[in-house]
Amino acid sequence: MPKPKKGPRLGGNASHQKAMLSNLARAVIMNGRITTTETRAKMAQPVIDGLVTFGKKGDVHARRQALKVINDRDVVHRLFAEVAPRYGDRNGGYTRILKLGPRQGDGAPMVIIELV
Repeated sequence: MPKPKKGPRLGGNASHQKAMLSNLARAVIMNGRITTTETRAKMAQPVIDGLVTFGKKGDVHARRQALKVINDRDVVHRLFAEVAPRYGDRNGGYTRILKLGPRQGDGAPMVIIELV
């Protein structure tokens, strides 16, 4: 989990941003793709890619490091058992961001972030 940046953050304080990125990563691992704002997707992408890298290592230490980011054993089990083995020969870039256009209510740029 990257250290929250100083200055303006997504949502509220640093702990809220960390929880939000964890929940975005959990949703992408469980569902394969989610629709969110462009800023959130760009901040969640390195977190998700790091988790898939932990899953590719497959040892106990990597599993515990993934549990530090995502506090859900079912999601971490799915990451290590189903998601990470698909990327055994890939060296990075496990997620893709596809732009959708502005959101109807406030015009925020929306994207789909998905596992490749």
